[in-house]
Amino acid sequence: MPVFVIVVNALVWILPAYVANAAPVVVTKLLRGRIRLHPLDFGRCLPDGRRVFGDNKTIEGFVGGTLAGVTVAAILESFSLHNLPSGIVLSVGALLGDLAGAFVKRRMGMKPGDPAPLLDQLDFLLGAFTFHLLVLGELDTAMAGILLLLTPPIHIATNVFAYAVGLKQHPW
Repeated sequence: MPVFVIVVNALVWILPAYVANAAPVVVTKLLRGRIRLHPLDFGRCLPDGRRVFGDNKTIEGFVGGTLAGVTVAAILESFSLHNLPSGIVLSVGALLGDLAGAFVKRRMGMKPGDPAPLLDQLDFLLGAFTFHLLVLGELDTAMAGILLLLTPPIHIATNVFAYAVGLKQHPW
């Protein structure tokens, strides 16, 4: 199979996770100021005095991200390009991975929005891979390898775009 086809297949497969990871930024931007957003950690701190995740990880963002990723998976499934169970697992896994990244950043004393090269670009992807493997018992290692290489520049480009259009406060 040509490399181009493998790359396109990998990107189509991971698209629900990409969308799930990006959607909370849009959801919270649309909702902020209209309703009170609810932090996933309910404002709680661990014994180190630091928040579990921080104010930027909200219930609304998690639900919105999940719904966006699942919607993309359903659309792809309607064209026989994906299957819904895999899309659901990838979407939830991506958001869990993002939460894990936020947790690590808080433990390191980093504030929400502080850059953490590679962690910021790969936490959601590794979460999607891990959750997919745990729940569905499968992961195409060739596609995973390709996506580990492609995702950082894609993530950086989409963050720069989100910053340029006013969705993010920082271009990272």
